[in-house]
Amino acid sequence: MIARLRGKVVEHKDLAVTLDVGGIFYEVFVPVSVARRIPEVCDAQGSVTLITHHYLQIGPSAGTPILVGFLSDVEKDFFLQFISVSGIGPKAAVKALDRSIAEIASAIDRGDVAFLKGLPGIGQQKAKDIVAKLQGKVGRFGLIQDKGTTQDVRPVSPLQEEAVAVLMQLQYRKVEAEDMVRKVFERSPGLSSVEQVLNEIYKQRVA
Repeated sequence: MIARLRGKVVEHKDLAVTLDVGGIFYEVFVPVSVARRIPEVCDAQGSVTLITHHYLQIGPSAGTPILVGFLSDVEKDFFLQFISVSGIGPKAAVKALDRSIAEIASAIDRGDVAFLKGLPGIGQQKAKDIVAKLQGKVGRFGLIQDKGTTQDVRPVSPLQEEAVAVLMQLQYRKVEAEDMVRKVFERSPGLSSVEQVLNEIYKQRVA
């Protein structure tokens, strides 16, 4: 069992890196949330240490050993929790984890199906399955500090807060209201009143 590897990064793809470990070249699959930070942690020689999950992918006629790499034991622990959800295998999880683990863990903890179904390969039903299986179990991973997070760190404006409050008065759940307001401002950042925000949301829902 390969628990960790240290080697020089000789190739960097979207979802995998190739490490030269003493002349032996290992392909290691890595989630986007990990891959984007690898250049930051490589030493002067371009080497990095990856903590690995080593498993056998069973095919029709043979098994293929697969390595998935992480930069910390905590990231690996979250990955193992994630693949405990029925229907999510290691390769699907590597593809799905394209946002920071802290963001994903926080979304699971608050039951944010809208956020989770936006992850690659995760539809509505799988998002619900993830929440059903992991809600209340992964909150600690939301504390991970990730310099490479893709989370929008701009403060929520008073206008956005007011729009969310109005939508909640209209019987929308807070998660749904926040998601609708966020998407409207991504499309139309120049909105200047709650009325404009609500009109844009309405137009999108009836389009």
